[in-house]
Order: sequence, then C-alpha cells, then structure tokens
Amino acid sequence: MGWLGIDDTDHLGGGCTTHTLLQLLNGLDDSVAFTNLRLVRLWPFAKQRTRGNAAVAVELITDDENTLIEHLDKWWNEKIKPLRGDLTKSQFSDREQYPTDPGMVWFSKQPEEKFYWDVVRQEVTIEEIPNPKKIWGGHGVIGAAAAVSWRAKTSTFEAISWRINHSMMKSTTRKIDLELLTEVDEDPDTFMSRDPRSDNVLIAPRGNCPVLFGIRARTLESAKRNCELLINSPNTEDIEGYMVFETNQATDDHLGEDRTSTVIKTTVMARGTVKIETEKGILMAFSESGDIKNLAQWLMIGDVINYNGLTHFDGSIHLERLKIVTAIPSKSRPICAKCNVNMKSMGKGQSVRCPKCRNISKEVWIEKTRVPPFSKWVQPPMDSRRHLSKPLDWD
Repeated sequence: MGWLGIDDTDHLGGGCTTHTLLQLLNGLDDSVAFTNLRLVRLWPFAKQRTRGNAAVAVELITDDENTLIEHLDKWWNEKIKPLRGDLTKSQFSDREQYPTDPGMVWFSKQPEEKFYWDVVRQEVTIEEIPNPKKIWGGHGVIGAAAAVSWRAKTSTFEAISWRINHSMMKSTTRKIDLELLTEVDEDPDTFMSRDPRSDNVLIAPRGNCPVLFGIRARTLESAKRNCELLINSPNTEDIEGYMVFETNQATDDHLGEDRTSTVIKTTVMARGTVKIETEKGILMAFSESGDIKNLAQWLMIGDVINYNGLTHFDGSIHLERLKIVTAIPSKSRPICAKCNVNMKSMGKGQSVRCPKCRNISKEVWIEKTRVPPFSKWVQPPMDSRRHLSKPLDWD
C-alpha cells in the first residue's frame, strides 16, 4: 500500500496529466487496487507551472510493493518519460513557456501535509520535496509530491471524461449534449458548469487535449451522476472512460487571511484595470475581474477596504475578492442660493463665497454619503476565476 503522484505531462498544445494517470491505472495488474483519486491545483504564480497547473495522486493497494514499483518503473520509461520536452508557444500570453518535465513519486506512507501548503501558496524547489521511496523524472516531482501530501480536509469533486483517439482528431470541437448541460447546471451541488453572464460552456476545454469535459461538484455523488447523465446521451460523443477525482478546487487553499487597509490613491489604467495604492501596498483589480474592477473604480482616497488575493513577484496583490468597509463621504462646495453656482474658497482656513454675487457662506463644505455599488464581497466572474477560488455564496 502506498501513494503515487504524477505531474507535468501537459503543455499548451496537448497532453493531460489526468489522462496519463487513467492510462497507468488501466495498465495495472488485477492484483493492484486503487482508491483516493486526487486532482490538486497548485500555486497559480509558479514559474514553471503547466497548462492546467494541476497534479494528480492515487493510493494504490497491493501485497507486493516491490513488484508494483518494478511495474511503475517500466511504465515510466515506456509511457511517461517520452513525454518530456514537449513545448507549445502561446500567441495569447507573454508568460515564458517551459518544455514538459514529467515527474512521478512513490511514497509508502503519506508525507507531512506541510509540503502541500507550501506548494499551493508559494514557489518551491525540487530540493524541498519530502523523501519518497522512489522518484522518477524532473520538475514535475514537486506537484506530484504535493498532491500526495494533501489531506483533503476541505474538498470538492470533479468527474473527468476523456475522448477516444483524441490525438487522431483534427477537430478540437467537442460534441456534448448541451440541452442536458442545462439540467447539470441547475443541480445545486454542481458549480462552474456554465457562465451565467455569457452562457458559455465551462466544463469543456477548447484546446487539443484528451479531456472531453469535467463536471465540478460539491459531492462525489453529484459529480458522478451528472457525468453519467451527459456521457449516456446519444448527443455526446463516445468516451475512453471517466473517473471522479477529489480536488482542492474552490477551497481558497491558496489564500491567507483577509486583510484590511485604507486607500491612498487609485489609478484607472488600460481597459479599466485599476491600481489601488493602500497603506499596506499596491492592489491590482484587472479588467477581467468584473465587479472587483467596478468597485475599485468607485473607490476614493480614505476609503477602508477588505481584500484578498495573491502576491505577485512585483509585490502587488492581484485581487480575488474585495469589499468596502467604510466609504468616506463626498465633499463639495455649497451652492449659492441666489446664483445657483458653487462657491469658492477665499483662501486657506477662510470661508467660501459666490464668484458672482460675492455672498459669503459660513458652511465651507457639503458632505454627502456615498453609496457603494456593492455592499458585500465581490469576486471575478466564473470564466475569470481561478480554479482554487471559492464562490462567495458558499460562505
């Protein structure tokens, strides 16, 4: 009995770590059983992250560990090691791309959970991984060991199905019963199946990878039931198989505690992105962040906010949720009752007067309560949200 972890077999142009695991499990001897399928998303800013930024793990049950390791060693050399070095450049991202560098680990006993928390919240090197009984490959061993270390105290589930002969398909368009997807989306236990703003399908990848679709749900039963609903439809293409993974998606495991600060300055940049300077540092509300961006554009100097997000390499925080705590009132000069124009200051520390009739007012400022566009937490829309981000309505 022990734990197997795999990572880094996918790139922008193809490959899939979950499919790699499917093939490996299908190739096991009948004497080996498996349980605890894991799909673990890792730190989103990791420099050498893969396309999906996810690693997989599984618990294997056997009475002959040495024979199993011999089989895994052969499988690695024949099936996984040849995947090393694949690379696809992206015309849509300026992020540096790295060739695939698969890694696989075997632990007779599950290592300490601390390593998972390190990998989901910060950059980690190969030298920092726990000591497995057997290790194969390169950079992917980091994610592989993290997936094995995860204790799944808070989790969701994803039922993933894979296309038949995907590498021979010329089309990346997937055939899925979209009418039944409406039923899937209406299940209260599923999430991120369809974007309510655009009605875009969120369960299927668009690129050249083996996955047909993945149903995310809060329970294993819901993930399995809705996956089978779609694959049993004649309007969904045939599949090679499917498995249900326990995942750390929608858990907020990548985030620390919420923080509070006061706005010093805001700058609206290209496409509506907002740079928020606060007493505790710079926050970035990007154009794709929807209501976060809208609330950020409304902020004024002196407003107190709650926020959370990931700290980028440049020290700024990329916001994943934002909330107004205290909004300072807006101030304007009083209006002259006679001339209906704003009065102007007579000088520092002095009264104000009408520029036309010269009438003086004892009231220097008129304060007005500002009503924010949102009084509660806001987060990006579904199609711009990280896999790890927990929906606000779950709190």
